[in-house]
Order: sequence, then structure tokens, then C-alpha cells
Amino acid sequence: METPKLSVLPYKGTRDFFPDEMRARNRFFDSVRRTLERACFEEYGGPMLESLDLYAAKSGEELAKEQTYHFEDRGGRHLAIRPEMTPTVARMVAEKIGELNFPLRWYSFPNMYRYERPQRGRLREFWQLNVDVFGCDGVEADFDCIKAAVDILTDMGADAGMFTVHINNRRFFNDVLAALTGQTGESARKVSKIVDHRGKVAREVYEKELTEQGLDAAAIAKIDALYAMDVKTATALCPDSVGAAELNGLFDLLEETGLLPFCVFDFGIVRGLDYYTGTVFEVFDNDPDNNRAMFGGGRYDNLVGLFVGNAKVSGVGFGMGDVTLENFINTHGLLKETQAGAARVLVTRFADVPLSAYMALCDAFRAAGIPASVYLGDKKFGKQIDYAVRGGYTHVAIMGGDELAAGTVKLKNLATREETVSPRDRVTDNLI
Repeated sequence: METPKLSVLPYKGTRDFFPDEMRARNRFFDSVRRTLERACFEEYGGPMLESLDLYAAKSGEELAKEQTYHFEDRGGRHLAIRPEMTPTVARMVAEKIGELNFPLRWYSFPNMYRYERPQRGRLREFWQLNVDVFGCDGVEADFDCIKAAVDILTDMGADAGMFTVHINNRRFFNDVLAALTGQTGESARKVSKIVDHRGKVAREVYEKELTEQGLDAAAIAKIDALYAMDVKTATALCPDSVGAAELNGLFDLLEETGLLPFCVFDFGIVRGLDYYTGTVFEVFDNDPDNNRAMFGGGRYDNLVGLFVGNAKVSGVGFGMGDVTLENFINTHGLLKETQAGAARVLVTRFADVPLSAYMALCDAFRAAGIPASVYLGDKKFGKQIDYAVRGGYTHVAIMGGDELAAGTVKLKNLATREETVSPRDRVTDNLI
């Protein structure tokens, strides 16, 4: 019986990264890290596996039960492969709460897994940037996270025409909902879920769901009117709301620091996860070919306290998935690869020169900070040149028996075809 052949394709919703794709990924990973570390954010990490209860308690039953890869281990423990990072970082802060220097400004870039239908901008395995500030109750922490998000994109070459940060406040949302419709508590939470999906369902479905929660046509019209309001007009509806004061303070700060052109008030931004308590925001790509929410976040002041009963540590942050970020970069032509000034040398080989001599020459390039490798194999010189061109090398180093005896190396620029001859101990001079 013939053995079935294994598929060469990755598991549905995951990706292979070949070297050229890894170079592109590393460019934007490196850009993100430079931006955040310039702003004194510090990188942390956490485990791939957590208790399933952690996500059920912190993220909601839908994420925990329907979107996680979860299983029972040999010890009978119910575990999940992490679908997000916020519950983990909240747990970590609680674990060392007496030792940490608050406010904390942390970030991570781990890979996550969610069992959902793969589509544009959404896969089952993805990498997600997480940026968080712990231990600051004021809107300056909300501002700091929004500024970090804006800086990440502008440092890649984006401008205010390419993206917009849509901002709301959960406290304000609940207060204005209660004032206009009388919805509070669990009913208000259900309405917030419906509003959060407003742009993803048909209008008749949206209205039907709100009607089922007790809202009549007049109440729905009042909610609709909020979508066209600016922040000052909307917050005037609930002048005593703490959330309204937070929104006004945040937008004043955005205006004073020059970030307002990147931002807009949007009553429809609610964020579906249950743990958000204050400011919430989502960043939208403005290009019509990719016009969608790329990432978002907000304030979650109660998470750490769920681990340590008497702890009151506020938190605010955002998560940015690599899939939507890649789409944004590609849509707008950002972070283009350039080889200008980046030398990469292939040391070619001839049968009359020992391999150890080529290895020593290769080490000389590497010691000078120039990427280099020795050709592996015994192909003819022309084939080695073809390999160098296809492999993205900028130069080839040529050292046959005559050059070895003379103590010289010939260096060929593959773009210009220019050749230079140098003493072996100075071969790197023209490349540094």
C-alpha cells in the first residue's frame, strides 16, 4: 500500500515565511522596536500557554470558548494557547506588584493563535504588538499610548492622510446611553456589543437587535445622531459624566501637542472585549482599497485587581496585529527595501586554493561588519556568479591560486561590473 503524501501547505490560517518575506517582516518589526524604545518602553515576554480560566475571566466567554485553541493536559488542567496578551501582562504585573517601579511602560511582540475563519487581515496564527502603560490614572497615559501608535506609523513614512485614530470612552458611552435611552447594567453592555458591530451587519439587523434590547425608534435615532457629533457637542449631552471629562481632557491634549489631525471622536468605537473601562480607540486605514480598522485598544483599570484583591493598578494599552500592519505597509508602499550602501559578499572558490584560505577571507569581511559567505559546492565560476546575483549579493571576492600567492584579492561589484584589486589585509577598505 502506497504511503499517502504529506501536504506541502501550512495549516489553514498560518503562514510560511521564506527569507525574502522574513526580511520584510524584520524591517517593520525593527522599525516598531526602534520607535518604542526611543520612547523608553521596555520589552517583556510571557508564556504561550495559560489557564483557560484566565481568558474566560478577563476577555469574555466568546473569546475563551469559541476562539481559543484549548485542551486538557495530562494533569487535568484546562489550558489555552494564548489568543491575546493583555490578561498575561496583567497577571505578570500582579505577580510582582510589590517590586515594580510604576508607572510601567511595557511592550511585547509575541505570536498568538485564534480559531476563527481566515480572511483578509485576520488569520489563525499572527504576531501582535502589545503596548501598555500601568499605574497612571490620568488621560496622559491614554495620550501616551495613542501617541505611540501614531509614532509607529509615521516613523514608517505614513502621514495623516493615510490613517485616522477613532476615539471614544466607555464610561461616557454608558452614561450617555443611560441618559438618552435608560439602558444600564447588563442591558447597556448588550447594547454596546450591538453598537460595536454596527458597521459589520445590515441596517435592518442592527435595528432589530437594538429593538430586542428594548430600544424604540426614537431611542435608536438619538444614538444615530451621536455618530455625526464632534467631541464637544457629544460630551455636552452628559456634562457631569466622568467619561465626558476624560474625553475632553484627552482631545485638548491631542490638540495642544499637534496630534489632533490624526484623531477624531467616534461614538461608534466601543471595543468588544469586556474589560475596557475608559478611553477606547481604533486606528483605521483611510485607503479605499484597505479601508478598515487595523488595530486598537483602550483603558482597562480593573484587570490587575482581579488577581490581587486590594490592588488598584490602572492600565491602558493597545494591540497591533502584524497581518493588518503588513496590509497597511503594502497598500501605501512604506518601508521599501533598499540595498544602497549595504554590501554583501560571496567569496568564490577555485580548486587550487584550500577552503581554509577562503574561510579566513570570509572572516575578514565579517570582522569588518560586512555580511559574507563562502560558496558551498564545486560549481564552475560562472555558476557561482549566477548564484551570487540570484542570492542578492552585491559583490564577489575572487582569489585564485595566483592571487593567493601574490597576497591579493579581486573584488567585483555585481551592479557596475567594476573590478578592483586590493592587498588581502585591506580588501574591506572599499566596502566600509
